[in-house]
Amino acid sequence: MKAKLLIIANNNIGTSQSGGDTIFLQFIKNWQKKLDITVIGSAESKRLLRRYQLKPKFIQSDSINNNCYPTTLNIILHCFRRTFKAFKIFLKHKKIFKESEYCYTASDFIPDFIFGLFYKSLNPDGKWLCAQYLFAPNPNNKNTPYRGQPLKGYLYYLFQKITKKLANKYADIIFITSEPDKKYFPGKKVIVVQGGVDTTASEKYLKSNKVKPVSSRQFDAVFIGRLHPQKGVLELVDIWKIVVNKIPGAKLALIGDGQLKKDLESKIKEYKLNKNITLFGFRSGEKKYKIFKDSKIVVHPAIYDSGGMAAAEAMAWGLPGVSFDLESLKTYYPEGMLKSPLNNYQHFAGNIIRLLKDKKLYNQISSEALKLIRNKWDWKKRSQKIYKIIYHDWHRFNFTTIQKF
Repeated sequence: MKAKLLIIANNNIGTSQSGGDTIFLQFIKNWQKKLDITVIGSAESKRLLRRYQLKPKFIQSDSINNNCYPTTLNIILHCFRRTFKAFKIFLKHKKIFKESEYCYTASDFIPDFIFGLFYKSLNPDGKWLCAQYLFAPNPNNKNTPYRGQPLKGYLYYLFQKITKKLANKYADIIFITSEPDKKYFPGKKVIVVQGGVDTTASEKYLKSNKVKPVSSRQFDAVFIGRLHPQKGVLELVDIWKIVVNKIPGAKLALIGDGQLKKDLESKIKEYKLNKNITLFGFRSGEKKYKIFKDSKIVVHPAIYDSGGMAAAEAMAWGLPGVSFDLESLKTYYPEGMLKSPLNNYQHFAGNIIRLLKDKKLYNQISSEALKLIRNKWDWKKRSQKIYKIIYHDWHRFNFTTIQKF
């Protein structure tokens, strides 16, 4: 009989897909034949499952929240709404919580996190797998992505202080994405998930005779990710303006959706870069791969992040990367990426230009990127390692040591 895993994805809001979303979707994809999986989630989560063509048992917690523009007030109201829905679902489906050997909460936002506390209160012998994937910076930090939204920054920071303490006390395993984040959970059982990439399509393409020469590709660079302050998308417009001043006609493709879409469109228009920057919105599957095949490099201008797996998707197609030198990226991307001091747009643009003009450097960083992704980022391999840890090794060794890879 298969062990039962309960996955909680109740907090999802809007149309964008976060790294945490990708992780729980890949867990389902790679574990569905081994575990009996039930998902409790919102209508937005159901939409994500359809996007990945996944059909686990699903209990819908709430309809789509159309007030999804992330103002501080909307976020607070959303949190109350989904937390209230969480209480109703828990009371109605207590049997599932009692019978599930494992419960994975997909984020540390209260509408997800509170289900872990419910689960442990009803099933103390069950194993709570608690995702803690991104930690808000101190609101006084000059590099906070919440500049101009101080209340949101303070609330996020303070709530995380509470959830970290509760996770340290009640969760059985903490899931993090970056090695440096282990410091928040001293002595706790920790799995560094990092993330992964499905390399099937890219490997097939790169082995074919259809690979488009770098010099004839349409886009000089591609960005993929949420249009969110953490991801540096507005800063990327400043960077690209510098690139265009040096290489007139340089083209940038942006793949993704999110709260900054209108601000991004406005800034592109203000800088007169409409012919240089193309917004594609969310793309998946072949539509996304087509853009990767027609791009030369991938840019990852995050100003605050726990890692960021989106760039790895493009690196799997042989694209070298450029990023800011964030602490988390030292373990995420030790190679395959040129890095610039944080907020140094000139240096970042300079690295883009170096890759575009120096064929030898381009080939070196491209080779590093491919090697890194194939050896350490394959989703199938990573998900199997994690499954082995949380299931087989738990029963065999009872987790007497902290697990990582």
